[in-house]
Amino acid sequence: MKTIQQKAPALLVIIAFATVYIVWGSTYFFIKMAVNGFPPMLMGAFRFTTAGLLLLGYSAFKGDKIWVKRDVINSGISGLLTLFVATGIVIWVEQTLPSAMVAILVSASPIWFVLMDKVNYRTNFRNKAVILGVLVGFAGVMLLFGEQLSKALGGNYNPSMLFGVGLLLLGTVAWSAGSLFSKRKGSSSPARLNTAWQMIIAGLAFVPAAFAHHEVGSFNIQHVPTQAWMALLYLIIFGSIGAFSAYIWLLQVRPVTQVSTHSYVNPVIALLLGMLFAGEHISVLQIAGLAIILFSVLLINLDKYRSAMKEKKPEAPVIELTELRADGKVLKAC
Repeated sequence: MKTIQQKAPALLVIIAFATVYIVWGSTYFFIKMAVNGFPPMLMGAFRFTTAGLLLLGYSAFKGDKIWVKRDVINSGISGLLTLFVATGIVIWVEQTLPSAMVAILVSASPIWFVLMDKVNYRTNFRNKAVILGVLVGFAGVMLLFGEQLSKALGGNYNPSMLFGVGLLLLGTVAWSAGSLFSKRKGSSSPARLNTAWQMIIAGLAFVPAAFAHHEVGSFNIQHVPTQAWMALLYLIIFGSIGAFSAYIWLLQVRPVTQVSTHSYVNPVIALLLGMLFAGEHISVLQIAGLAIILFSVLLINLDKYRSAMKEKKPEAPVIELTELRADGKVLKAC
């Protein structure tokens, strides 16, 4: 079964990619800030339920048909995998793991995209540029955070750290599976409505998780610092409504392998935020890693760039030369 891929204006695609690349790169920083004031599962419930309800209200305002059973079920499955499982794991482990370490492990998701995208096996595994791009990109991320990773893993054995690494690897599989499911099933509803239902259903799933972890009874809203509130507000508006909506839309109009390149660019943004706001120093090794990551994005998209250039290349004009013979017949030469 072939996936129906919608056409979209090039400018909108560029804006959507920029949103996913930049905003999601900053969410590691803001999640770390938010969990300093909110319990992790309760923060997930606040973030996604609020963002989902706001987006659902906007969809209703735009005249969308809110309840389409098949679309809601498909959105719910995708939301549980990508937001509740995958993003929930990121929120959870950022209590103990460094954000750089979280970013490097999450960057493994494009590998799972290629391995799990059975529909495009023939295309992906025959395309050397895609395979090389995935491998080069992961190597670049490893190089970029090599120094921080060695420091994080150095010293005494830490069981919670090892458990967190295992969870993150599971999270990358869940994110890839949920994204592929969203793309394959398709929807008759607009991307904004699908996103709204994904976030609402995932947000509601965080509620029993918060109760199970005894977060609700021990939570005191008066003790939440202003910084944590501001971080949560940013995650709701920009991280969830803005970037996730752009991501779901991109899955409908671009190849999954291409959309998954955000996993390589996001750690770069996380590094830059660390440099600008935490006074981190960027070494030559890290600059080299950044360059390799950007090169990997080029490799993965290489065929798409070539196709776009061919489509834009104008055809050579045909010049007709005519010759009128004495008998009145016209000869044409092109």
